Amino acid sequence: MSAYNMTSTHPAVFLLMGIPGLQHLHIWISIPFCSAYTLALLGNSTLLFIIRADAALHEPMYLFLAMLAAIDLVLSSSTLPKMLAIFWFRDQEISFYGCLVQMFFLHSFSIMESAVLLAMAFDRYVAICKPLHYTTILTKPLIIKIGMTAVARAVTLMTPLPFLLRRFHYCRGPVIAHCYCEHMAVVRLACGDTRFNNIYGIAVAMFIVVLDLLFVILSYIFILQAVLQLASQEARYKAFGTCVSHISAILAFYTPVVISSVMHRVARQAAPHVHILLANFYLLFPPMVNPIIYGVKTKQIRDRFLGLFLRKDAKGE
Repeated sequence: MSAYNMTSTHPAVFLLMGIPGLQHLHIWISIPFCSAYTLALLGNSTLLFIIRADAALHEPMYLFLAMLAAIDLVLSSSTLPKMLAIFWFRDQEISFYGCLVQMFFLHSFSIMESAVLLAMAFDRYVAICKPLHYTTILTKPLIIKIGMTAVARAVTLMTPLPFLLRRFHYCRGPVIAHCYCEHMAVVRLACGDTRFNNIYGIAVAMFIVVLDLLFVILSYIFILQAVLQLASQEARYKAFGTCVSHISAILAFYTPVVISSVMHRVARQAAPHVHILLANFYLLFPPMVNPIIYGVKTKQIRDRFLGLFLRKDAKGE
């Protein structure tokens, strides 16, 4: 029991329950989780390798895609290995500071992903609405600045959380009813006045989702206006075709967020495992499907991917 004794302000370790109410199914649940994580690792690593290896893909659209793939790798790897350890080995312990680090990476990289999806919307806007100025507007220095801004925004917004959580006394015990250290799941164990944490967490989430989605929607309003002004139907179809992958990635990222938010408010009486499964879906789905979306819909990526394996087959023969 010594491992669970309280220090001056917090427990030495937290215990992650996994999926409350479905512990007896953890082994079976781990199968789709492990499969999705494997697909995310293989798909995003392959995307990064292809973009890095081919100089023709060192263009703004693909550089943003490389950022998205790197973020997805970190986002899924910050939670899935520990989650699978819970499912397979019942390794529920996570140190207090390990929990804070996991929480910081989880929320920070989610914010970064939203920022990169917004940057990709800007890329499509410039490509379609200002095609003659595309290379002069989206220069590599600007892309680097956009990437650094995305990181700075996420780190600035998330850095206060670990310090805010350190000041609490956790009198409600060390058991977190979740698969990973999510901010509000940790706050629920704390005693004292947690109103600021509640307000801050909601404010950051609303700020990111509303602001980024607003600018994405504005970008596509301008894109739609520009496309409808094109003379031929073929040109319109081609212009829209360049946006399909990005729109799919936007839907893959934001749809689970919206569904989870609605479920928390509309179906408050739903079993806890329903909300936790939705939260896990939000973490697993975008990293798994983004490489598939861009691999299938983007000709340049698809051609490089097929060429990579065709060369290997030719060498094997």
